Amino acid sequence: MSATQRVNQPGREEAVVRTDAHAVEHERPEEWGWHGEMGKWGRRLAVIPILFLLSMIIGNHEGRLEDLWLVGFALLMVLILVWDARRRKNAWRSR
Repeated sequence: MSATQRVNQPGREEAVVRTDAHAVEHERPEEWGWHGEMGKWGRRLAVIPILFLLSMIIGNHEGRLEDLWLVGFALLMVLILVWDARRRKNAWRSR
């Protein structure tokens, strides 16, 4: 069995590491594969859930309250996509 020691890590929980290793001080997201964005295809494929929400309007429900919620969520998703496109277009100006 290997010997271990407890290490206090700043901003993290206490860690148990082997005596011949050192505790991780800081992990950057890029080191394990996340770069913060979905890219072009993520933005293009965001249209699919919007179309799915709007397609659920056609159904056997009698009240229109469900339709308002579906259209509201679809509109919210469209607004997020428009905001993201505008943010990306004007990103160079804010620096």
